Amino acid sequence: MNDDSFFSINRLVEFGMGMAVAQQMVKTMNSAMTNMHVPGSMNPMQTAAPQFYYAMIAGNQAGPFSEQELSRLIAEKKIVKKTYIWKPGLPKWEIAEKLPEILKLVALAPPPFQQNP
Repeated sequence: MNDDSFFSINRLVEFGMGMAVAQQMVKTMNSAMTNMHVPGSMNPMQTAAPQFYYAMIAGNQAGPFSEQELSRLIAEKKIVKKTYIWKPGLPKWEIAEKLPEILKLVALAPPPFQQNP
């Protein structure tokens, strides 16, 4: 029997093992690519858990507040740079001016409206 035949048992076993290894590699690569996030790619957006905050307002703990509610309180000047803020993940209360996410809200808040005379 000729071992060079495509249908020989050795060739079929070799082909089968090659296919099994290839399938495992494809599965591993697909898993890695599914879990990879590339900015600007068409990866499905994962929704982040909503962030909430607590604030010390007029000497009382208040909250939880969403970012939109914090923006409103900043615009109303009920939250200022020395207001203590806490959110899940912080080990202790911090003043607002030390938290980048609060500074972002301050920067995005519109200035008070003043009509020109």
